[in-house]
Amino acid sequence: MAFDGIFTMGMAGELSRILTTGKIDKIYQPSPEDLILQVHTRNGNYRLIGSCGSQSARVCLTNEKYRNPVTPPNFCMLLRKYIQGARIMDVHQKDSERILEIDLEAQTEMGFDVSRRLIFEIMGKHSNICLIDLESGKILDCIKHISIDVNRYRQLLPGIVYKYPPAQEKIPFRQWAEDPSLVPMPDQVNSRYLLDHIGGISPAMARELAAAPSPVSEINQIIQRAQSDHPEAVVYVDEKSGPREFHLCPLGEYSGLEEKIFPDLSSAAEYYFSHRASSNMVKQKSVPLQRTVKAALDKAQLKKQRLEEDLLRARNSQKYRLYGELITANLHNIKQGSETAQVINYYTNEPVTIPLSPKLSPSRNAQHYFKKYSKAHTAIHEKQSQLEETDSDIQYLNSVLLNIQRADSEEQLDQIREELTETGYVRARKKAGIKRPKAKMAPLKYHLPSGETILVGRNNKENDWLTTKHASKNDLWFHTKDIPGSHVILPLEPGQTADDVPAETIYAAASAAAWHSKARESENVAVDFVPVRHVKKPAGAKPGMVIFTHNTTVYVNPKLPDTSDTKAD
Repeated sequence: MAFDGIFTMGMAGELSRILTTGKIDKIYQPSPEDLILQVHTRNGNYRLIGSCGSQSARVCLTNEKYRNPVTPPNFCMLLRKYIQGARIMDVHQKDSERILEIDLEAQTEMGFDVSRRLIFEIMGKHSNICLIDLESGKILDCIKHISIDVNRYRQLLPGIVYKYPPAQEKIPFRQWAEDPSLVPMPDQVNSRYLLDHIGGISPAMARELAAAPSPVSEINQIIQRAQSDHPEAVVYVDEKSGPREFHLCPLGEYSGLEEKIFPDLSSAAEYYFSHRASSNMVKQKSVPLQRTVKAALDKAQLKKQRLEEDLLRARNSQKYRLYGELITANLHNIKQGSETAQVINYYTNEPVTIPLSPKLSPSRNAQHYFKKYSKAHTAIHEKQSQLEETDSDIQYLNSVLLNIQRADSEEQLDQIREELTETGYVRARKKAGIKRPKAKMAPLKYHLPSGETILVGRNNKENDWLTTKHASKNDLWFHTKDIPGSHVILPLEPGQTADDVPAETIYAAASAAAWHSKARESENVAVDFVPVRHVKKPAGAKPGMVIFTHNTTVYVNPKLPDTSDTKAD
């Protein structure tokens, strides 16, 4: 992570230019480690986020939307008491450290002016956010309390005088830039030497400086860049794993990755952390849902196995009818109390040994076999119906599991949880307070090379909405054949039919349908397409489950269109 002392210096300058003299209007704490301040300035309203998460520690402006808890945490309530309505007097960095401080002018309940300071310590797993009283230097509260049991040198508790983290035996990068003799450079400079002797630089920056012809000249240029009025920043993005690194200057070791240039530091930092954090949060929230669905899937598959065994036994019940007929035809030859009966099968003229119950008479044994035959014959229809229902459940659960694995936002997971609650697989949560509004349908949107647009459902509820409510009757509907996947809609003009659509458009839409299915890693995937008028949802069917006729099948390799826009209209 490149939120080092250099980036902190640039961020402090950026926030100082924007937020100084601003007034804190609102304060939120959407999670135990995140704090959001809404600041009103002469140039408009800004939202500042400070996080002390071990993997997401940062301070920057944000445009992202965060969901706040129904009941605000204690730290949030304390900040509302002490600094809501306060004026921001200054934003600065502590020396060359990863510590950003906001000086505030607030008022007490009696109307007296007091000076307070909000301190953001951006130090990985040791990150914290503290509010202190400047006159006494005492801590009013911290987002994370550190007791003497955790740290003997430095406690962070209300009422204790605030103490900065212990200084490292390194020369701050700004002092080194002003006086290079403080850290003499050996003939062969390596990143480890720089990290051991210079404070405030990240490993990525140390490697960048070590690769430069003159590390001192390079650090001076970077400092000038950070102190400029409008410093740019770059985020390096890996196509598979997402954002890899960011900084306010280019990093040569990541030159092979996609570079996203941002006009300010806050945009770059928030893009990097929001994409990484959302990915991690989605993974964490998806685990219990996957566990629930997999358990239901295992149960359904076990049920299917037992039903198939019962059905096989029921289909082999013809022998019971034969036994009953043979016993009835040979009643005069069978003795009371016999355990078996040796008779001739008059259909094949072969001898047959029939097991008997010695407690029953020969006629009662015959009635027993006729009853077993009748019961098994009835079971064939019942078991077949149950087997079809179980197959439908397995197909549905496989589609839900695929949607969970492909979900890339908390909103999608919330929709899937809501769907599972409605279908009875997840117990409804009972929470007091305000009910959150249901998430809006926002299917994925792709632009095909030929200019047409397709819509792709992200989960079963969106599949239902797309197919049964949003699409017109003459639009084309795509879905992988007998494989769980998304519903894909290709809108057509009024009066246009499938015959009017170019083949390359059909194949491009089918390739997208294959991509958004369980067969993404396969080749030559069968995809059905049909006008929406021939797609029906049976009464009582689970979300996303439909039947269709008049379909055409094409075989394609999974692929997304070259141009795409994943935002819905």
